[in-house]
Amino acid sequence: MIQRIQTIFLLLAAAAFFSLFGLDFASSDTATAGFLADKAFDIQDHIALTVLAALGGVLALLAVFLFKNRSLQIRFGYLVILMSLALPIVAALLFREEWTANAAKVTLGIGLAAPLVALIFTALANRFISKDEKLVKSMDRLR
Repeated sequence: MIQRIQTIFLLLAAAAFFSLFGLDFASSDTATAGFLADKAFDIQDHIALTVLAALGGVLALLAVFLFKNRSLQIRFGYLVILMSLALPIVAALLFREEWTANAAKVTLGIGLAAPLVALIFTALANRFISKDEKLVKSMDRLR
């Protein structure tokens, strides 16, 4: 059902992904060449980061409306978890190359926590979706 708790969790996961469009992964006092040219490292600095964040948010939103097909909804949840794991890894790999080339003082931003929040909410949603699936299967056995 669309009014279940997993809907709230999936919406919060989507909000965490879409919040990355306004949050920074890291910032610097001085402008350097590359990602920190605007003194901030965010998802708009590389197309792969933008695609991963947008795809994760869209998949989480689509999973909300797949309430009639719980197995597909769980699969979409696993894809969202994959996106939330891939996003910080790709960001770290991209930023590590730049940070070693330009030794600027960098402070980490709150944007690093957003994929983790999305991961937690999606895992909770998948847990409740699988509980619903087990409940429906047990009711089908009783009929």
